[in-house]
Amino acid sequence: MPIKRSEHLIRLSREHHSGLLFCWKIRQGLKKNADAERIKKYVEYFWQHDLADHFREEEDILFAFLKDNDKVKKAFREHVEIKALIDSITENATPETGQLIDLADAVDNHIRYEERELFPYLETAFTPEQLMKIGEQLNAGPSAADNYTDEFWR
Repeated sequence: MPIKRSEHLIRLSREHHSGLLFCWKIRQGLKKNADAERIKKYVEYFWQHDLADHFREEEDILFAFLKDNDKVKKAFREHVEIKALIDSITENATPETGQLIDLADAVDNHIRYEERELFPYLETAFTPEQLMKIGEQLNAGPSAADNYTDEFWR
């Protein structure tokens, strides 16, 4: 059953859907024995064209009001862990399968945490005015599109 999301956070939830698709593509690529270098290039692309901006928006706009909250701190920590996994993959000439699986699992778990626990909490923690201001700031920026052409997962 779909989660009812505040209209002001819908953009982030849509981006989360793209993140889950990112995880699926990595797993499919591995299942089909795609070359790890091809998957690494996609990881780099997705970080540069989607995930880095998504993390920045969450951290600078959504989390800004509640930086000392434990649920928000957990999301921050997961952002740092995911970025470290991405760095370890992109710095490696040929990433190991385990690194790619770890990244897909970390992103998947992080998105599910935000959607199932953090966002519902924030929707009650913020005033309607704060939510509206957050939504305006989120919608002011450009939306990411995954236009990656090497379909290694097919």
